[in-house]
Amino acid sequence: MKILIDNGHGNNTPGKCSPDQSLREYAYAREIAGRVVDALKAKGYDAEKLVPELTDVSLAERARRVNEWCGKLGANNVIVVSIHCNAAGNGSWMAAGGWCAYTSPGQTKADLLATALYDAAEVALTDYKEIFPVLKTKGAYGANQKPIRTDYSDGDPDFEARFYILMKTKCPAVLTESLFQDNKADVAFLLSDEGKGAITQLHVEGIINYLKPGAK
Repeated sequence: MKILIDNGHGNNTPGKCSPDQSLREYAYAREIAGRVVDALKAKGYDAEKLVPELTDVSLAERARRVNEWCGKLGANNVIVVSIHCNAAGNGSWMAAGGWCAYTSPGQTKADLLATALYDAAEVALTDYKEIFPVLKTKGAYGANQKPIRTDYSDGDPDFEARFYILMKTKCPAVLTESLFQDNKADVAFLLSDEGKGAITQLHVEGIINYLKPGAK
């Protein structure tokens, strides 16, 4: 199984940062992607970054690279997880928070991969989930916000969207939103050693659990 980890955006992508610029999405996603790849390799898995470049790579090129591996190995022997950070506004601090994942519309193997990631997130983000309601009472999050964001309208927890990397790749593909880069509390967690470890862990454990015999 070839595991492709896609780190969203690049150092030339405009915007895509926290209002105070302490977190830049391309840099954070790239760091987490590297940690995930290294951890998977250490456990014997064939993992690599989809985009080793610092500059942004077009969505069409990203999809082409994924599909090239699908052509070599077969679409059933490749998966791609695209790592991002969410945002609720346009340059200001907001009150939205939480982790979630997206798949393409309809029921596919990507839904099973996303569910495995959600299950891993429930464990890896335990401390984040515990502090979330406390911070909510202090105004860090809106009243309807949850630490794990879900949409069970189709029977599973992931959201569905027609994002390019999900629609144009031939293998199971999931896009994760690792909390909100325009929420002060989320940014503080993301930039902490604990936060980076938790976000890395949920991706690593989710992927491994998906790949276990009988899981798919």
